[in-house]
Amino acid sequence: MNWYEKLSEYFPIEEMKSKAHMEALLKERSDIYHKDEGKHHILMFAEFDSFIFVDYLYVSKDARGQGLGGKLIAKLKKKNKPILLEVEPVDEDDTDTEKRLRFYQREHFKHAQSIGYRRRSLATNEVNKMEILYWSPKTESEEEILEAMKQTYENIHTYKDEKWYGESYEKTDEVLEIIDEEKQKNIFDQLS
Repeated sequence: MNWYEKLSEYFPIEEMKSKAHMEALLKERSDIYHKDEGKHHILMFAEFDSFIFVDYLYVSKDARGQGLGGKLIAKLKKKNKPILLEVEPVDEDDTDTEKRLRFYQREHFKHAQSIGYRRRSLATNEVNKMEILYWSPKTESEEEILEAMKQTYENIHTYKDEKWYGESYEKTDEVLEIIDEEKQKNIFDQLS
């Protein structure tokens, strides 16, 4: 099974980019978009001047619980830049959602509670609510995290989207916004 098949098997279809999209990012945006692949892992990430965005982190079932994911995150942390990523809310029908969240909690990621993120999947046409997690070597405001996510959305998620999907994703300001923190609970509080 190749790297794309492994990612597609593990991640929900609404979160996956097309293979052509990802290959184009690796080839045409190799200055920022990278793949770290090993026998038991795949890490797809974008490294910008001031932050890193983890697009996909996959660890094979037989290697989970052995510290490989933590080592991959530690490697990124050594770059001394904020690390951002998206997670889906806990889904009781998918135990991996809670496991992923626990992993990032152990790795000292924080939930950007003031950032609302909803985008329509071009694969399923459904609107998906995602949460933004981040780790930072220094104190970052959620406004700074929002700006980094906007840069990610515009340079990674929507890169040549019409070419790959036949239509465009929504505009950045339609999918990412500051919301009232009091209305949104900390996603880590959902863990049992």
